[in-house]
Amino acid sequence: MKICVFGASSTYIDKKYIDTVEEFAYTLAKRGHSLVFGAGKNGLMGAAARGFKRGGGHIHGVIPKFFREAEVEPIYSECDELTFTETMSERKRIMEDDADAFVIVPGGVGTFEEYFEVLTLKQLGRHNKAIVIFNIDGYYDELEKFMETAYERKFIYFTSGELYEIFDNGSDIIEYLENYKPVESPWWKKLQ
Repeated sequence: MKICVFGASSTYIDKKYIDTVEEFAYTLAKRGHSLVFGAGKNGLMGAAARGFKRGGGHIHGVIPKFFREAEVEPIYSECDELTFTETMSERKRIMEDDADAFVIVPGGVGTFEEYFEVLTLKQLGRHNKAIVIFNIDGYYDELEKFMETAYERKFIYFTSGELYEIFDNGSDIIEYLENYKPVESPWWKKLQ
């Protein structure tokens, strides 16, 4: 299975996040899975890549050309496949199309945007792939509370909560991904 990992590129985050993601990625690779990611060398992107590399997994990095040209972020040099795009939108589209499942690890604005895009696309029936939030050290607790508030106030249909899962350990995520059963129909059909 090709797993797309969305996560932080920051070099300032606590080592506990880096170690956890690297070990998780290593375990995924040892189980025969491969990585699709944003091709960054640092932060949790780099941790995912190092874990997959150590575990013998195939790594596909996707990054806009301007990241290299403007030295926005160092590129992970050991990708088995590296795709350069013109835009951020093209980068996301390639990762979304290439992936069989999405794992969101702790991250910032870019990670949030990537998560909400794949969630929105699943809600609209544009894909039926697993979406998992890896809630390391409670990082996404407040986001989950916000989602619950949005459900309670009727800004999000309750069925949207069925489109993703949230776990606080890697072994539960792996079990979920390897046994994932796609949802039967888009959210709006469940309301009819």
